[in-house]
Amino acid sequence: MTVADGAAVTVSAYARATSVVAGAALTFVTTGAATVVVTDAVTGLVMCRDTADGPTWTLRVPVSWPSSLYRATFAAPGTLPRINAAGDDEAWFVVRPAAARAPILVSVPFSTWQAYNRAGVPGEGLYYAEEPTRAAAVSFDRPGGGPPPERWEEPLLRWLRAARYEVDYCSNLDLHLDPAILDGHRTLVVCAHDEYWTWEQRDAVEAFVRRGGNLAVFGANTAWWQMRLEDGGRTMVCHRDATTDPMSTVDPGRVTVEWSSAPVNRPENAMTGVSFRRGAGAWGDGMAVIGRETFTARFADHWVFDGTGLSDGDKFGQGTLGYETDAADIADVGGVPRATGRDGTPPSFVVLATADLRHWRRYGQGGAATMGVFDLGAGTVFTAATVNWGKGLTDPVVDRITRNVLDRFTATSPAGWTVIGPPAELHALTACGGALYAVNADGALLAREACGQNLPWHRIGDAPDVLCLASPREAAGGMRQGLWALTTTGRLIYRDPAFDATTWTDVTDAPPGARALALCDAGLFAAARGDTLWYLPALELETGAWRQIGTAGGSVSLTTLGGRLYAITGDDRIAARPPVPRPHAFTDVCDAGAARTLTAHAGHLLTAGPGTPLRHRLPSVMLTST
Repeated sequence: MTVADGAAVTVSAYARATSVVAGAALTFVTTGAATVVVTDAVTGLVMCRDTADGPTWTLRVPVSWPSSLYRATFAAPGTLPRINAAGDDEAWFVVRPAAARAPILVSVPFSTWQAYNRAGVPGEGLYYAEEPTRAAAVSFDRPGGGPPPERWEEPLLRWLRAARYEVDYCSNLDLHLDPAILDGHRTLVVCAHDEYWTWEQRDAVEAFVRRGGNLAVFGANTAWWQMRLEDGGRTMVCHRDATTDPMSTVDPGRVTVEWSSAPVNRPENAMTGVSFRRGAGAWGDGMAVIGRETFTARFADHWVFDGTGLSDGDKFGQGTLGYETDAADIADVGGVPRATGRDGTPPSFVVLATADLRHWRRYGQGGAATMGVFDLGAGTVFTAATVNWGKGLTDPVVDRITRNVLDRFTATSPAGWTVIGPPAELHALTACGGALYAVNADGALLAREACGQNLPWHRIGDAPDVLCLASPREAAGGMRQGLWALTTTGRLIYRDPAFDATTWTDVTDAPPGARALALCDAGLFAAARGDTLWYLPALELETGAWRQIGTAGGSVSLTTLGGRLYAITGDDRIAARPPVPRPHAFTDVCDAGAARTLTAHAGHLLTAGPGTPLRHRLPSVMLTST
């Protein structure tokens, strides 16, 4: 047998599916008799050699084959298939397990590969750009449709295997055709260039994250176009023009245009946090610049950067940026980037790193890159915001970031405290009206937005002799929604939360030796010396008739969340109890992380203290309400 070595390809083929379950069969269509070699595209191992008589060849996938991306290459009889060249003589497919085996599921972007198949050929390719001869629908039942020459996905896939992560693979079409494939996995990885998504695919992924799964997007230009699947998933439809899509008069939400465009109006930011709309692109000769750019760390204290040794402002990841990037609309807040949400980015989005790529306009599209993380329902989404992330995995920082994301996303125990601000000498903390308020060691009243971004504190006034702060979740019983405080002089005082307010109002006496305050269920709770817990109904506010209702459980700080009292105890724990005006034991919740002041906002507990960063977390145990 001789090697084809530059000979004209005489056999072309395609697979009748983009994925197959281990132990099942997959049929290929060929233009004639052929020699066939099947390799594991991730490891490069040859898994099968055979001959095909044509016009079809059936591969019975052994149960022992690992879930992976595979490549079947065909050549004329008497020649060897070209293992390392792309063309119509190869067909790509995924082997997936019959049931979820690994915590990570990697989606392979077959739809994007097919969209670029035969680009520029009239009536056969969805590209280029706005050519009037481009196709509006293309079939998977044709040769080609493998990864582009740059193989954007390959470095990450190889890294996952080398790093010994347990991984299952699926075709991105599986997320549309069989959404249950997500069940049993803790994390979905979308890698490199996954540009075309169906409505059903996106619904499946967003639902997976909302119910507690995680999404790691090590790519960009993600979900840029909405497409539809027809013919049982074998035809891909993308008009890229609402006026020519017949769905415009049937179901406008399914029109195949950009997700952010009318009449769909469902920005991809809601799923990924970012979009190519504010990203950058360098094409053609401009692709040479993608090895020059770097990210700038903007929140180095975040868990994503643990173990990297980075500080804010440090550069990292040279070579990872390109050839397309995604970004969020951001504004500068005291030198810190904050997502504005004007482009559909969720309010919980935290900017981790940025790259200014406006100069890429000379190569194609100028813009930016925004690496970030945010909560979506009960799950978390991370975005690397660049197609080329995998090429940077030789950088120790990029390697560490990737491990941090996957390790946290696949952990079986709940996430602990997350840093949301730098250390500050704070001894009082509360949340009110979407803002955080604090008192520092100098007696200054500080404020910042209540969010996960590492925003600076701004002084808005004075807090003379204030020991602690509290605010009710809602106004009730004459208890206004504002800033309430206990002072070193034994008084309960009040201040409006407006940043331009200037005065505190004296309200009434505090319990003797009171040091912690919480407002809940139209009542005030105070922890005082002697480990006593005191209660004052809001309707009796002006009387100062506090009554002792039991022990305070060692509380040094109090807050309320979801109709419960939470406390930091003297032994560095968070504890909780119902807000009932009678004796009741506190239940242990979690560690306090050496913090000394506590508040709550939007479902999270927040802590701070002298020398400790501002942090938040979800309560981690189920608590009874009796």
